[in-house]
Amino acid sequence: MSFRIRGLDPESFRHLYGASAAELAAHLAERQVADAAPGFPDRIRLTDASPGETLLLVNHLHQPAANPYRASHAVYVREGALEPYDGIDAIPPSLAIRPLSLRAFDASDRIVDARLVDGAEAAGAIEELFRDPRALYLHAHFARFGCYAARIERA
Repeated sequence: MSFRIRGLDPESFRHLYGASAAELAAHLAERQVADAAPGFPDRIRLTDASPGETLLLVNHLHQPAANPYRASHAVYVREGALEPYDGIDAIPPSLAIRPLSLRAFDASDRIVDARLVDGAEAAGAIEELFRDPRALYLHAHFARFGCYAARIERA
């Protein structure tokens, strides 16, 4: 079964590119400079930033459900990123190198199943979760810190 992974839409963050520290703080965001790689996974391109690259750490509402599963968390976005990752049947670099929590959601935005998996082996778990007809979409989270990583849909 084919799947598609896309990075976050950069338009959601464009108003923060180049913003002052005070403007960022007003949006619950801050600017950081990557000092190691890996370590700063950009949720737009779904790659890790290289040392010296600037990222914005923002609170992102990744599950806007009108139920108890509504959720937001801190995520990094590469400042100035314009093109999101968009891949079919491929695990992007920042997901492939980390343990993941994959969560399957139904049409009511409720979790119906989940898996813990090494990122390099995520494709098989994604296909397995999508065998459940209730699974409308998946969320990938980085298992160590619990941060939202990406949305996965059927291709």
